[in-house]
Amino acid sequence: MDAIDRKILNILQKEFPLEERPFEIVAKRCGIGEDEALDRIQKMKDEGIIRRIGAVFDGPKLGRVSTLCAARVPEERIDAFVEVLNAGKGVTHNYRRDHDYNIWFTVSAPDASQLELFLAEVKEKTGVTDILDMRAVRTFKINASFDV
Repeated sequence: MDAIDRKILNILQKEFPLEERPFEIVAKRCGIGEDEALDRIQKMKDEGIIRRIGAVFDGPKLGRVSTLCAARVPEERIDAFVEVLNAGKGVTHNYRRDHDYNIWFTVSAPDASQLELFLAEVKEKTGVTDILDMRAVRTFKINASFDV
């Protein structure tokens, strides 16, 4: 990764242009052509340096509810449990932890009743009933961008 790649990453994190051709503007700010900027961005995506490019919305301001959950899933049922989670359209991500509560996930829904319905369906479809529903009572947001 060179200085131009680092500059691209900083722009994508903090100053993404909301224009018809945003990557052309990114390229100009870096002193390169649009095709080169797109090639560099694609390479960083292929290498896993960039996972996604997209907006981050404030769910509660849009009227949505979300929760962080931790589930105690028997080892032999993890794959089936995760398959059910991945089919849920409001599940933003899930991951395995080395803990009694070994599968953690976040889910978002249009309202509390639909969130509760989703969790009930997960329990019914998987047979896993020990799921902690840890809804935020206070929000702390930090700027998750990094100078590179």
